[in-house]
This record gives sequence, C-alpha cells and structure tokens, in this order.
Amino acid sequence: MDLHIVNYGTLFGYLLLPERYVPSARPYRGLLDLDYPFHNRTVTVTTCGRICFNRQKINLSTVFAGQSVGIRQVSGQIWLVSFMDYDLGYFDHETSRLEPIENPFGPKVLPMSPE
Repeated sequence: MDLHIVNYGTLFGYLLLPERYVPSARPYRGLLDLDYPFHNRTVTVTTCGRICFNRQKINLSTVFAGQSVGIRQVSGQIWLVSFMDYDLGYFDHETSRLEPIENPFGPKVLPMSPE
C-alpha cells in the first residue's frame, strides 16, 4: 500500500464527522445582559479590546470586545476589572495598564484550617 496515496481523513474517519453533526434544537441567544451590582461602574469593552475609563484607555483583550465588564475601586487609585464572576486584574491611574490576576478561571480553593 502506497502511503502517499492514502486519504488519511477517510482512513481515520475524519470525513464522517459532518455526517454525524446534528444542529441543536435550541437557538443560541447570546449572553444575558451582565450586571455588576457590587462594582462602581459597568463599561463595554471596545472592538479593539480597550476599556475607556475616566479619559484613559486600558488595554484588556479583543476577546471581551462588545462585552460588559465591572470596574470597582479597591483603594485610592487602584481599580479591579471583573467579567461575570471572574476577577481579571487591576489597573491604576498612573500606568493605565491592567495587571492580570494569576489565573482568574482556575479553581477557587480555600486554605485548609490547621487542626
């Protein structure tokens, strides 16, 4: 058998995938309007991935373009940016740069109590 002629999609079943696909009966309606009641402000991320806040432009990510994020003042000139239930990072007025939290989507584990 000449391996250069074999269609690997047929050999491994890749071409069968479209035949197995069944569209969902439920229509996708997108995310509900996000609300941040414990934040100072709710802002919409621009198409270029920025947050416009007090005449400053803070780069976040184009992944969040068009989505609402919450901004909460945590101290003096330090602000927390959150998306849904996840805290993404902090920025301050001097640098106008978002410093990400280590892994906002990782598990939230509380420290064990000493016994």
